[in-house]
Amino acid sequence: MIPPGPPDGNEHALEVSLTSTTHVHTEINTQPDCWRRAAELALTSATHLPRAGERVAVVGCGTSWFMAQAYATLREHRGQGETDAFAASEFPAGRRYDRIVAITRSGTTSEVLDLLRDTSPHTPAVALTADAATPIADLTSDLVVLDFADEKSVVQTRFATSVLALLRSHLGDEIDTARRQAEEILAGPADETLTRHRRFVYLGQGWTVGLAHEGALKMREASLAWAESYPAMDYRHGPISLADSDGVVWFVGGSAPVGLIDEVRATGAHVVADRLDPLADLVRAQRLAVAAGLAKGLDPDRPRNLNRSVVLEDTAPAPRP
Repeated sequence: MIPPGPPDGNEHALEVSLTSTTHVHTEINTQPDCWRRAAELALTSATHLPRAGERVAVVGCGTSWFMAQAYATLREHRGQGETDAFAASEFPAGRRYDRIVAITRSGTTSEVLDLLRDTSPHTPAVALTADAATPIADLTSDLVVLDFADEKSVVQTRFATSVLALLRSHLGDEIDTARRQAEEILAGPADETLTRHRRFVYLGQGWTVGLAHEGALKMREASLAWAESYPAMDYRHGPISLADSDGVVWFVGGSAPVGLIDEVRATGAHVVADRLDPLADLVRAQRLAVAAGLAKGLDPDRPRNLNRSVVLEDTAPAPRP
């Protein structure tokens, strides 16, 4: 049961903490162990995942799309081959790839299923999902199941980060540093003082741009807060005009273009820019989002207007130009 909001209507009251019993709280706390299992799964699933030199498209919706963006950038930076990321509904018809990687926690997301129906006759596809007993299994040539990372909460946390841990491991990244940092973060309290701010901006560079988008999405979903995300360099081109003492500007993983952190601090905004593995830093962003929601008396397991999986009644895809 989620305690009610503060009686005086003050949205910044901090009586409710992240120790409240919620599914998402448990799911956030179990991420380090899930990442360990994901790294192990990467070894046994290597033949199902993209091979070096293949031209790959990675697709998903919402959080899964943001993980796709992070992986696509990482894969190209590692010299593994041209890799594009798309929201499943925006996949360019007629463009050919050697392989499609579809990320879908539920295995039932309409846009992903529609895309695979369109492409399965001519493009091999692998699905990363939490449930093998779903329609996605019939539309892909390969399936990688992260059932240990499945979730009860509508808000995605451990499934998405476990998918990225698996894909990073497959690219040769070590995950132990991220795991240790996340364990240290989870052993301490969330910085609830940040929930006193009204606006949140998440910035990334390279593969962390996708994680910045995910940090902002978590804040919007869990707390209904005003949150934005940008590539760090692009923040200078207009959005920084909104920065002030009522806002938080979060540099995911702590990296930033030379001089930008000082520019942001000069606006009076609160800056978060700690050198962490970006995956561990995302755990901090998740905790803050949930703490902000609980402080408002919201239920982060069941965000307003959202469902665990988006299944459209009419699954016929719209014509693609």
